Amino acid sequence: MLEPAELAAWLRLTESVGPVAARRLLAMAGSPEAVFELPAAALDQALPPRQRAALGKPPEHLAELLGRAGAWLAEPGHGLLALGDADYPPRLLATADPPLLLWLQGRRELLAAPSIAVVGSRNPTAQGGDNARAFARALAQSGYAIVSGLALGVDAAAHEGALDAGGATIAVVGTGLDQVYPPRNARLAARILAAGGLIASEYSLGTPVMPANFPRRNRIIAGLSQGCLVVEAAVQSGSLITARLAVEAGREVFAIPGSIHSPQARGCHALIRQGAKLVESAEDMLEELPPLGTPLAPQPAEAAPHGQQALLDAMGFDPVSLDALMARCGWPAAELNAALLELELDGQVARLAGQLFQRRGRG
Repeated sequence: MLEPAELAAWLRLTESVGPVAARRLLAMAGSPEAVFELPAAALDQALPPRQRAALGKPPEHLAELLGRAGAWLAEPGHGLLALGDADYPPRLLATADPPLLLWLQGRRELLAAPSIAVVGSRNPTAQGGDNARAFARALAQSGYAIVSGLALGVDAAAHEGALDAGGATIAVVGTGLDQVYPPRNARLAARILAAGGLIASEYSLGTPVMPANFPRRNRIIAGLSQGCLVVEAAVQSGSLITARLAVEAGREVFAIPGSIHSPQARGCHALIRQGAKLVESAEDMLEELPPLGTPLAPQPAEAAPHGQQALLDAMGFDPVSLDALMARCGWPAAELNAALLELELDGQVARLAGQLFQRRGRG
């Protein structure tokens, strides 16, 4: 649980400026509270005038939001995860745009569980809905949590398939957690929570339905997962955004083929032409995924010395991927991600596009 002062600083920061500017400020200051103690000259240099003005004046609704957040967080099963927390999921931290805050309702530890994203059309064919349910059920029985977006259609079927198997499921939503969208899935959301699942959102309480928020939340669905299955999707589809984000995060992408005459199959066919793995059963996916409990990257026999300087030495000064750093350092992924975040907040390392990291300066 965040202390009241820390919670207030996080909310003020995230409500005042966008995520890119917020991460830049955190890299300069080290914590949200310290951001608001930065000298004016540093803020003027870091932010354009409009954001500088927004940061300098607390949002009018901040007191209301803080009170609502405090009451909501006091409820059992409610939580808030901040960038830099010890249990921030390593897979999500390794993405190019990890959320600064995640509001959580349900079983928090599922964020670190082996998981597969299952996404697709909001208006699937009958066969598409059945496929989503069957694949999710089989993957859940194999030990994977199923991650989706609580939307109508394939998302709902995927959550239901995991629940039918007695497995775990995570719903990443595009509104504040004090509401359920779409309302037709309120019963499904309650079922997810009753079964020990998790509902997560990066959006503050009270955030209404905004179309732009749903494509953006897709990066969290992709980032939490070890692979992404697209069941049915038109060529212009939010599911293809999720698949692209999964590729950018270095995750496996799977697609179920369909009829050449079905518009709902064309997005999957496009993914397959671009290199996604064609799958006809959950077993096809399990053959491509590492066995549960197997590290994603091999560890050398002798680990390099720990410590920030050892990590900086291993990085050199050229952009380097997380996998390459794991191979050089021999550190577990969670420990490496935590160290990189600390160096990033300290201003010694920059997070680049394409899941790359680069050391700043040469001193």
